Amino acid sequence: HPLTAGAPHSRSPSDTPNRWVCLIAKQNGRYIENRGSPSKWSKILAEGSADCLRQDQPLYRAQLSSIRPAHMTFDRTVKIAPSILAADFANFGAECAAIEKQGADWVHVDVMDGHFVPNISFGPATCAAIRPHIKGVMDVHLMIAPVDPYIDAFAQAGADVITAHVEAGPHIHRTLQAIRAAGVKAGVALNPGTPAAAVEHLLDIADLVCVMTVNPGFGGQKFIDMTDKIRTLRAMIGDRPVHIEIDGGVDVNTAPGVTQAGADVLVAGSAVFRGGSVSNPEPYGENIRAIRAAASGTYV
Repeated sequence: HPLTAGAPHSRSPSDTPNRWVCLIAKQNGRYIENRGSPSKWSKILAEGSADCLRQDQPLYRAQLSSIRPAHMTFDRTVKIAPSILAADFANFGAECAAIEKQGADWVHVDVMDGHFVPNISFGPATCAAIRPHIKGVMDVHLMIAPVDPYIDAFAQAGADVITAHVEAGPHIHRTLQAIRAAGVKAGVALNPGTPAAAVEHLLDIADLVCVMTVNPGFGGQKFIDMTDKIRTLRAMIGDRPVHIEIDGGVDVNTAPGVTQAGADVLVAGSAVFRGGSVSNPEPYGENIRAIRAAASGTYV
């Protein structure tokens, strides 16, 4: 980590690394999160440096868990995670706020590098920029290779979950360890051609298994049936507190089969954002409720 331990006010603005940083600051008698650019970092230090905690300090994680205890409590109820890949790129902050207000449980961020997948989307700076607009879980899906050099950047940008592909490198176990060491929930993703057995020895250090039901790289693709893989994973997971997430082609027609097989987190892009906008967000809510109802077996 570029920031050494010690009193946060011991660093001058000129010492501040040119990267996005995450702080907890005590304001009005309680700790809150502050995320932002170096200029915001300097402002926070100037206003209340003695009460600030940097991410590299031991007390940071303890305070973080007290601030955000409800974000990632585990249960197997169906959660809808709209992918902002289908949102209005010119209005991400407002889009994130709108989908949460309309009932989204998580916000899913698809990060693509043009190397591991044939598309380029966005990186840590975008995650840091939208984080203040997200009250719940920010679920960051890294479709990149390599993964390890970027874990800290996405953790500092405010990710609650970071998911890496088992196909992205030779040491996925070490990658999951590094994600957890950054204070973030660790997910592992499987492409359609990768069997469930590939994660069998990772389930004790994983918090989520993402089953790709399209070949990663683009939104709006046709759903690939992976229900047998999902059932196999659900049996492998047993009573471990591990989510099964489905990413690709999820809508009211495909949601029932994957949830019946054992999935509990449904990523949906165009199926959520279709027909709505920031100025007209009600269709987002209608779409989210329809997917949730279909997943619960009550959609008509």
